[in-house]
Parts: sequence; structure tokens; C-alpha cells
Amino acid sequence: MLSRILPTEYPLRLTAVLFAFVLLVSCGEETESAPDQKEALNAWFDEKFEEELMMSPLQLTVMGRKELYDQIDDMSLEAQAEHLAWKEATVEELRSKFDYESLDETDRTSYDLWIYQYEMEKAGEPFWGMNYVFDQMRGMHTTLPNFLINFHRVDSLPDMEAYISRVGELGRAMEQLTARAREQAADGILPPKFAFETVLKQTRALLEGKPFTDSGDSAPLLADMERKIAALQEKGEITQEQADSLGQAAAEALTTSFEPAYRDLVAWLEAEMPNAPESPTGVSRHPNGEAYYNHRLKASTTTDLTADEVHQIGLDEVARIQEEMRAIMEEVGFEGDLKAFFEFVNTDEQFFFPNNDEGRQAYLDESTAYLDAMYAKLPDYFGILPKAGLDVKRVETFREQDGAPQHYYPGTPDGSRNGTYYAHLSDMTAMPKSTMEGVAYHEGVPGHHMQISIAQELESVPKFRTQAGFTAYSEGWGLYSESLAGEMGGYENPYYDFGRLVNEIWRAIRLVVDTGLHSKGWTEADGIRYFEENSSIAPGAIKAEVQRYMVMPGQATAYKIGMLKIQELRQKAETELGDQFDIRAFHDTILGGGAMPLELLERRVNEWIRETKAATPPIKEG
Repeated sequence: MLSRILPTEYPLRLTAVLFAFVLLVSCGEETESAPDQKEALNAWFDEKFEEELMMSPLQLTVMGRKELYDQIDDMSLEAQAEHLAWKEATVEELRSKFDYESLDETDRTSYDLWIYQYEMEKAGEPFWGMNYVFDQMRGMHTTLPNFLINFHRVDSLPDMEAYISRVGELGRAMEQLTARAREQAADGILPPKFAFETVLKQTRALLEGKPFTDSGDSAPLLADMERKIAALQEKGEITQEQADSLGQAAAEALTTSFEPAYRDLVAWLEAEMPNAPESPTGVSRHPNGEAYYNHRLKASTTTDLTADEVHQIGLDEVARIQEEMRAIMEEVGFEGDLKAFFEFVNTDEQFFFPNNDEGRQAYLDESTAYLDAMYAKLPDYFGILPKAGLDVKRVETFREQDGAPQHYYPGTPDGSRNGTYYAHLSDMTAMPKSTMEGVAYHEGVPGHHMQISIAQELESVPKFRTQAGFTAYSEGWGLYSESLAGEMGGYENPYYDFGRLVNEIWRAIRLVVDTGLHSKGWTEADGIRYFEENSSIAPGAIKAEVQRYMVMPGQATAYKIGMLKIQELRQKAETELGDQFDIRAFHDTILGGGAMPLELLERRVNEWIRETKAATPPIKEG
């Protein structure tokens, strides 16, 4: 799973701009923008993107920049509304300043993307109060501390002082978010009880240790600040006296700002949890819930597919993939039906690492080895290659969850911070070896790390396009990459190829379960039952998955819909181009424009097909 630093359609202005509005644009004959207009248009985009960045200290830090380094974004609804008004004004200005018909295809795409993002943000406005503020997947209660630990780089005394200031800002941000959660609860919008339980556990974990208690180890944030202060002292950037002063200031920021805000969140969670449903259906149970789900489905898939259509696609894909699974079952000589094979792969010791620190390190080491081998094969399938490095890490203890999905955090465009593939390793019985290889390719190369790094490193498009995010595109690419890795020489072990199919059927099941929960009245138990009957996924992982869908409606449908579109486009290109088809050029076409909605991606591939045909006419016989 690709995890951006700030979750999709979370109540933050910088993340509300990600998804789908149907473009009313046709793909006509290619024109070339006049040089002056092209330069002016791209300068305009960069100017507006810079304005937008300066509204978000967090996004600046994600990009490796240190402006507003002592601040955290305004988390209020008022700030979100201000951003929407700003975006609307930019769209009006864009339309008044530039003639769409005179633009070339590249510039039209940039123009369309800017408006697309605004229209999606506008379409989501009626549902701002329906996105759960705190849940086990996306809550800022853990996202912000994790952000400071992993993204706030400390190279100097001012950087450390900014970190301490941000701890104070974190308290303010949490107060804003807790106030929003109270307002949601008053309107009857509550996540399921399991979300409360996890959030409560995570929040308490952040308050364990010094300076909140007199004994024990330092709490996670203080421990990180102490490490960074010590590193500054070791480099000679600060004196012992300055280090002592910084340590005291860090502890004071935690006890005077962070702790009161988090204690208040704990009190609210404890008071409200008895009101949360224990066995809920999906968001359709909320007022206006059906419309909200339809919006989230469109936002996630960037298509007009209905819930019924997505559900049926899922059923069809589950049946198809199970046939491929049976073929592998026969290949390895297993006697029994598919259900028995699932049980075998789920329980046999050969498919698991030991549930100890040695086993956890082995998981990381083997995943790294698969990625290293895949790196060597990239030039045969891609012309554009990522420059950024990739790290493989275990999730930090305070936010680790048994069986939760692996995920990726992007590096910086300048390469100063590598991309990171994170794995939840607290329960190794939920992390089978058979799926490990495919997940590494999905999160690393040729998957998310490659796609996001290439996008961030693009110099041929306006800067805002290097940071755009569309789940169907990004996760569709990640899932496509799992299959592509087989073409590239991966999965020498047939059981690991079966694991690839386990990963794929997982995403197909998501189409069925997500729509079942949110549009067909399914309960959590119904979703778990469908998973158990149709996959070999570990029970702990199944429960975590279904609970994820309950609090993130629609998001899980993006993976398979995006993959199917990329496969469809590749098949079309291979059919129409024949011997002219070049896999490297196709992949560069998919990745070389940055993330975009599936409709625009299709338009881009169609244009590449047309240009390829025109550049290299087929040889006529006779």
C-alpha cells in the first residue's frame, strides 16, 4: 500500500486535492504551444504551486525544504475552506489567462490536471464532516509524531529549535482535530469501536515514558529529540551546555503542549467509545452516507464505475485468479482442493520466519535482496530510471500493528532523504514468505518507489505534477508491477508466484468487500468470511484489511481498477503497434508524465500510440 504522509481526503487543505472529476476534453490533433505561452503557462503553474506550498509547512518538509520549519499546518475547517476558495480563484485565473485550444498535449494535460484537482476538492466539500478524524489507519495522532521522527531532519541548532517549536505546534493541531472529532460525534459520525480501541492504545503509547513519567525509557518523541541532540553534539554543532538546554526545552514542550492535548484526546476517546458501533456496516449507515461512498468511489478509482459494477468486476477477477492458483497447485504436485492448499500455505512452517527479532531481520534482509536483484534488471524494461535510493525498514513500535499492510513513504525530490519501504513485523505469523517477494516489488521497484521517485524527478512538467497523487494510478502501477516482476525474472519459486496471486486476489477481493460493506449492507463479519472463503491470507491480516476498508471507504478499490486499466492500455498498444511496440517506451509513457487520473492516462497512451505509428510507418508487403 502506498501511504502518503498525509492521507487521502483527510481534513487538511494540502491533501484534499487528489482525485476525480470527469474531464470534458477531447483528444484532437496535436498542436504545439507557442513558446511564449508555454513558458508563461509553466511559470504560472510553478508560481501557484509555490503559493500552495507556502500554505503547508508539512508539505514543504516532505519535499526536503526548511521554510516554515518550526510550524505545523492549520488543521481547522476554516483553513480548509480558505484553501478551496484560493484554488477556485486560481482556476478562474487559469481559464482567463490561457487559451486551451492553442496548447499542445503536454500543456493541456497540465491545464486539465489543475482543474481536475480543484473540481475534486470542490466535490468533496459536502463530505468534509464525514471523514473520520481519528482511526487506526490515518489518524494524525500518530501521523504527526511519525512525521517529526522521520521527516524533520536536524542538521543544525536552528533545526533542533524548530523541532521543539513543532512539538508545541503539534499540541495546537491536536486540539483542533479533537474539536473536529467532537463535532463529528455530535452529528452521529463515529468510526467503529475497533478504531477507538486502536487509537486509544496508540495515543497512550505516545505518553509512556519520560518526561510524562518519572521512570522508564524516554517516550517516542523525546527519545528521537535526544538522539538528534546527541548527534548534533557529536558533530560539534552544539556545546554540552546547549545540548542540556535543548533537552530541557524538549521536555518542557512535551509536558506543556503535547501532553495536555493528548490527555484531552484520551479523555474524549474513553468517553465516546461506548457510543461507537461494535458490529457496524459501512458508511452508508451515516446520514448522506450513500452519496459520500459514491464520491469516495469516484475519487479513488478516477472513473464513473458504480458500486455494483465494481462489485461484479471483483467477483469476475476472483474467479479468474483462482484458476491461475489451481494451475500452480498442480505444478507443485499438491493433492487436494484449493481450500486445502490455502490451509497448507497458511500453516506450514516452511512459509514463515521465526516470530522473533532474527526472523524480523531475515524478512528485511530477504526483501532487500529481491529489490537489489530487480534493480539490475530495470534498464531492460525502462528508459527512465529513479535516482533516489530506497531503504527497507520495520515500522516504528509506537505505530506498529499486527498484520497491517506494508507501505511506502517517498523520499525527497533532491535525494537528501531516501524512499522507505516499511513493514509491520510485530507478528511474523501474519507475514508469510510466499507473499514477501511480490510485496517488495509493489512497494519498491518496479513499484511505488520507482513511480514516485521518477515523478518527483521530472523536469519536463510543472512542479505541481511531480507531487500529484491519484490512488488508482499509483496503486494500479504498484499492482501491475507485481505482475511485471514475473516477466522480469522474479518468482523463481512457484510458491512465491502463488504468493503473487495471493496479493492479486487480495486486491480483487477488495472490490467485492469494500462495495459489500459500504453499498450492500455487509458487516465486518461478512467481509472477513468472504476473505476466508476465497484466499489464503492470514487471519490476522484479513481482520486488519476489513477494518481498514471500514474506515477508508473506496480507497481499496483503486488498486485493481488501476491495474486493469494499465493492462488494458498495454494490450491496446501491443495490438495496434505490433512490431513497433517497445516495452521501455510504453513504461516511460506511463511514468513519464507523473501521476494522473485514468482518463488522462489513457489519453496520454493513445497519443503515444499515434505518434509511434506516425514516426515509424509499417513496412508494406509487395
